[in-house]
Amino acid sequence: MARYALATMRSLLCYFLLLSSCALTFACSDTEPAAGPLGGLPLLGDDCDPLAPTYCTLPFPSNVYRIDHPDDPSRKAILFGDTSLPTTRTGDVPVPGNMVLSSDGFSAGVAPFTHFPGATITGLPTPLDIEASLDEDCPTVLIEAETGKRVAHFAELDVSGDASSQAFMIRPVVRLLDETRYIVAIRNVVDEDGKTLSASSAFRALRDGVEHPHPSVQLRRGLYSDIFAKLKAAGVVKADLQIAWDFTTASQKSNTQWLLHMRDHALEQVGDNGPEYVIDEVIEDPSPSIARRIDGRMTVPLYTDIPDAGARLVFDDNGLPKQNGTAEYGFLVLIPKSVAAAKVPAPIVQFGHGLLGTRNQAKGHEEFADEYGHVLIAVDWKGMASDDSDGLAELILTGKVERFGQIPDRLCQGLVNALLAMRMARGKLAVDEAVKFDGSSVIDPTRRYYFGESQGGILGAVYMAISTDVTRGGLRVPGQPYSLLLNRSVDFFPFFAALRVTYPDPVEEQVLIALAQMLWDRAEPNGYAHHIAKDMLSGTPQHEVLMHVAIGDHQVTTLGAHVMARAIGAKQIKPATRPTIWGIDHTEPGYEGSAMVEFDFGLPPEPITNVPMEQGEDPHNKVKKLTAAKAQLDHFFRTGRIDHFCDGVCDPE
Repeated sequence: MARYALATMRSLLCYFLLLSSCALTFACSDTEPAAGPLGGLPLLGDDCDPLAPTYCTLPFPSNVYRIDHPDDPSRKAILFGDTSLPTTRTGDVPVPGNMVLSSDGFSAGVAPFTHFPGATITGLPTPLDIEASLDEDCPTVLIEAETGKRVAHFAELDVSGDASSQAFMIRPVVRLLDETRYIVAIRNVVDEDGKTLSASSAFRALRDGVEHPHPSVQLRRGLYSDIFAKLKAAGVVKADLQIAWDFTTASQKSNTQWLLHMRDHALEQVGDNGPEYVIDEVIEDPSPSIARRIDGRMTVPLYTDIPDAGARLVFDDNGLPKQNGTAEYGFLVLIPKSVAAAKVPAPIVQFGHGLLGTRNQAKGHEEFADEYGHVLIAVDWKGMASDDSDGLAELILTGKVERFGQIPDRLCQGLVNALLAMRMARGKLAVDEAVKFDGSSVIDPTRRYYFGESQGGILGAVYMAISTDVTRGGLRVPGQPYSLLLNRSVDFFPFFAALRVTYPDPVEEQVLIALAQMLWDRAEPNGYAHHIAKDMLSGTPQHEVLMHVAIGDHQVTTLGAHVMARAIGAKQIKPATRPTIWGIDHTEPGYEGSAMVEFDFGLPPEPITNVPMEQGEDPHNKVKKLTAAKAQLDHFFRTGRIDHFCDGVCDPE
């Protein structure tokens, strides 16, 4: 990720100055619908769940909020009560209960969490002993409800708050299955004195079969009879439980249908030659490594209400995104001097830029392109590009987090734009006079690859799961899901500082992150990475990726990289820098498939709490400078083989 986006920082500074000089009052135009009717919560009978009485929405995620869709009882939806969700510091109207109504289940990337005042992590599994989470006597239990299979995880307290406001979180280290019911059970959690914490009165009533005044207790007797029976079959004793609940993940259709529909429709519209375009400028010899830089604009199908930041998808009567005319989006082409001199058609490598950046960040890889003979093409990741930063800052500071859907909505358009840019590069552009030297094109339309760094590595996993033109890609310093990455990244300090102004309680902050993740899944790796090399999406070929990871990364935690590697099925190439990483196998060099290579820059151990790594010099941008990393990536592009290019373990070369 780019360390900070200047536009975002300017916006945050202006907002902080405003907030420090006047009372917190928020008023802005908003086209979002009002909260849905409370009458759709048959298992709760109230806005708040009494199982975790200190916070209204907890435990989260929970099937008490999963209902038959108000407009179509044949499908499910997630609906909260009118006052279930957090409110701003000033006590304004809370986040609308129908913020995620379009989802038919919860995110498979969210950590189930609750609140235990005074809890410690004594005796709980950590990122260093993940295997302990599968032991029969592990205090934290996460199982597939129907099979009883235990899910590997670690437990943590959100250390961003004080001792009284720390979310108790269970982080799966594997991507959960789609459309699957899970049961969470917690027992034997102790305080600082080693005393076992008591269950809430509502949960004790469910567990022990006694009366309780809250209506949800009686309404859930049947549900909990099933939950306790399934836990018993998994070897979990009911009497030991401090809390238990169930939740169901969203379906694959809920996560991927919109983007796949847009992809298929857009590619059909532009055909094999790609979209129409205009070239605005051709610059000869713009840098020591580049013979020609081409700046242009392509005309693509538009699926949002406006082409700019803050856009929302437009839908047809079937609930699918529909075309709303066309729009122009910029593209960049960099032709290296080595390619121009050789006069031999070269591979196309599409570049994905960093956090809230632009396509111009491809210029930072000019030497790589020149050394290995690649023609680079790049577009902006609309939705998380520089022109989206002010809107992101505004929605955080105004408290209108229900507008977060504009981020994944526009990301869907941005991902389609990226696919169309590659179609254009292998089509019309490949024979354009602008890419010819001495009358011959330097683009080989048959060799097409993707390379993204940081955010480009993250979103590149989505690109690689849906691309029909590219089957090999490099993902440098990537990770997933964002709900795991955010607290552990130095890049998001200003965003959390802003969010804390509006929503001062850290536990409620975790609720908002979890809600955002449910929408983000439609355009981030958590919804797609597990389809890259297996269980491919409809109409999509198999892909292979090479992941490059920096141990001690300050911006993208390696914990997120490991979740992504497990989702993809990537292996470590021997000799691996770390002898063991739970759930990721080793393989010999020469492997043809997806793999992960970690580079060790000799930093202190990474933190195991949800804070960023900040010790030592950040290695996030160092991998791209390594000869071994560059040579390995180019070799993978050209041969499909992942060989070892380090001298021994990669530390770093």
